Amino acid sequence: MPQSECWKMKAIPCLLAVFPALAGAAEGLSPLQVDPALLAPATAPSNAGRVVAPRSIEREPGGVTPADPGGAVVTPVPESRPEAASARPESVPLDDELESPTPGATVVVADRIDGQQDIEMVAEGNARLGRDGTRLRADRIVYREVQDEIEASGDVEFRRGTDTIQSQNLRVQLDAQTGEVTEPAYSFSREVVQGGMSKKVVGGGKADVLRLEGENQYALENATWSTCAPPDPDWYLKAGELELDYDREIGVARHTTVVFKDVPIFYMPWAEFPLAAQRKSGFLPPTFGTSNKTGVDLTVPYYWNIAPNYDATIAPRYMSRRGFLLGGEYRYLTDSMDGVISGEWLPEDRVAGRKNRAAGSLRHNQNFGSGWTAYANLNGVSDKEYLEDLNSSLAVASQTNLLREVGVTYSPGTWWSASLRGQSYQTLTGETPYRRLPQLTLGGRRTLLNDQADLILLSEYVNFAHPDEGKPEGSRLTLYPSVEAPLGNAAFTLTPKLGLHYTRYSLDRPLVEGEEQITRTLPIFSLDSGVAFERETTWGGQNAIQTLEPRIYYVNVPYRDQDAIPNFDSGLYDFSFAQIFSENIFSGGDRISNANQVTAAVTTRLIDAETGVERMKFALGQRYYFADQRVTLPGVPARTGRRADVLAAFEGRITNTVSLDTAWQYNPRDKQTERFNTGLSYQPGFAQVFNIGYRYTRDVLRDLDISAQWPLAKRWYGVARYNRSLRDHRVTEALAGLEYAGDCWVFRTALHRFATTENEVTQAIFLQLELTDLASVGSSPVDLLKRTVGGYGVINQPIADPVFGQ
Repeated sequence: MPQSECWKMKAIPCLLAVFPALAGAAEGLSPLQVDPALLAPATAPSNAGRVVAPRSIEREPGGVTPADPGGAVVTPVPESRPEAASARPESVPLDDELESPTPGATVVVADRIDGQQDIEMVAEGNARLGRDGTRLRADRIVYREVQDEIEASGDVEFRRGTDTIQSQNLRVQLDAQTGEVTEPAYSFSREVVQGGMSKKVVGGGKADVLRLEGENQYALENATWSTCAPPDPDWYLKAGELELDYDREIGVARHTTVVFKDVPIFYMPWAEFPLAAQRKSGFLPPTFGTSNKTGVDLTVPYYWNIAPNYDATIAPRYMSRRGFLLGGEYRYLTDSMDGVISGEWLPEDRVAGRKNRAAGSLRHNQNFGSGWTAYANLNGVSDKEYLEDLNSSLAVASQTNLLREVGVTYSPGTWWSASLRGQSYQTLTGETPYRRLPQLTLGGRRTLLNDQADLILLSEYVNFAHPDEGKPEGSRLTLYPSVEAPLGNAAFTLTPKLGLHYTRYSLDRPLVEGEEQITRTLPIFSLDSGVAFERETTWGGQNAIQTLEPRIYYVNVPYRDQDAIPNFDSGLYDFSFAQIFSENIFSGGDRISNANQVTAAVTTRLIDAETGVERMKFALGQRYYFADQRVTLPGVPARTGRRADVLAAFEGRITNTVSLDTAWQYNPRDKQTERFNTGLSYQPGFAQVFNIGYRYTRDVLRDLDISAQWPLAKRWYGVARYNRSLRDHRVTEALAGLEYAGDCWVFRTALHRFATTENEVTQAIFLQLELTDLASVGSSPVDLLKRTVGGYGVINQPIADPVFGQ
């Protein structure tokens, strides 16, 4: 403080104010506490007409300091330049300069500070105030200590944590965190975790009035709300009344209009929305679409957040062609169980001319503890055409059988486990499978001979039943103990295995006269061997490791006549690399093929030496038979020839942007290709992918498949798929779509055509407007795009599911 100004005040307090630190240091005393009332002018209540040095004042909670209950600490600060006194310097560290080591202390910094002790303090000229996590900046700040109230005017900026409010006038009770702001602009943000990753969710807007109603509570009048960047958001909610509750992380808007690009798109008398991507009760955004099956299709779901671990969704659905459908879902989750119960009901279908069409599903998992668990998976529809006609959300339309299964398992955590289940199906198309009522399994694996061998046990008892008269029924008992002894090391393996497969049938009536009890005993021997060679090499200028892995697998199973055994659950495995290294060519337990055969294959891999990532893989294999096939399925001819088909496969990245996946099955007996699949993918960047594929199965299919996602212009993306059957000369699936990625919104539209049967086609239109971190309006094609376009990239971060916050 200039001395000329100092002596205009009372001399002794002025000297003490200038030299307190020096005096304390000299005498070993604490700094002297000075009553700021002594610094006030003697003749006037304000500083008008005179210059006071910039200063900061720190006042303890209750208006006292620890050293002197009647005073405050007054510390001179460097004098600022006159031309900067009225400006708000962006470089001022608002947080640092207002920090106090004492919780609850109020710190004020300004060009001019005036007032009366314990009554009112006035700070003017780049005034700043801070207490704990609260910060205030304004042209003028009045702090009334008794009421613990601040009043600010002129270019006001008020911050509480990550919340910021800007206005021209503000009045706030500091400790109570209540008050009122007129014509504010505001921005609130919270850190949330989605998918294991932290994300900042920001929202803000403007209002006529904002009321602070406690910590994390705001009430606004004639307000807007948007997650877009200010000051001109692409979309916003315009509400007569808006409540923001950051304790529950829920916003409530009344008399609300959703405005997009300055155009009101719909009105809601009342709406709730998430503030930080979590669960909430209330109406969810409607889904809208159209298809040739349902016509105009509108669903308005209501979500009920019953408890942290229970919720329900009620989904009324209107279909212009078929009528009104009511759907619902209930979910629960506890420490010992979880599950989902879903249902749909259509009182009358105007197109099908049917009443009371319905579908239902129950999925439940239970943990009883001590190794005991149980589950249930029950599904059903009122008629076989339900899923195809109504495109139900309960299951895809391509399902042919709906599973109905309950079971109990016991796994004590040692070397064995057991399970009991009952299983049946509702058949929609094709032949009905046998029911398992019940099925009991017991299996385990235990080491022997000081870990030199393993004992493997597979056993099963199952009773087969069928709803159709004339189908044979009965029970099957299977015991299959085996011993294998792995030999070798990381570079060489040799694993002999010997087992005895015993099966006993008890039939309700024999397939062959006089045979209701049938037994089958088969010894099974296999020998699996492999070698792994490695060498260092380079690929594309990078260090790599190439492997060469030959493998030979031998299996021997004697022949047993099995024509008297009914076929309850056996089928022919698909011929593949996995199958040629297995003991049996049949699935299920009713057929065990005779075998005296060896499989030879070689695999080579190219591995990145730095990361260990496999860049390429090529495999070639063939099976050789030393005996003719004598065990077959009913109506299926036996194999001829001593050589199986040759299998070849290649997969990997040719370059950093081009990958190839090819599989080939060649029949050397007839010298022709049995199956050939190939797919080429070009993916230079995110949301940039082009795929072309071809599938061929002799006498079955020849399909061409092309799909892509590509940027078309700034923010515009195109998505398409074309799948054509060259054998039947028709399009089996086609899709075309457009996407636009705004700063805080995404628009998607897609047209989809899909052949559900040989003579029927489903056509649908998808329209979706996704408002970032708020909601989406319309029917989302994202799942469809992920399924149909390999490598599809979602062009924005997905919004949180309000159900369980995922």
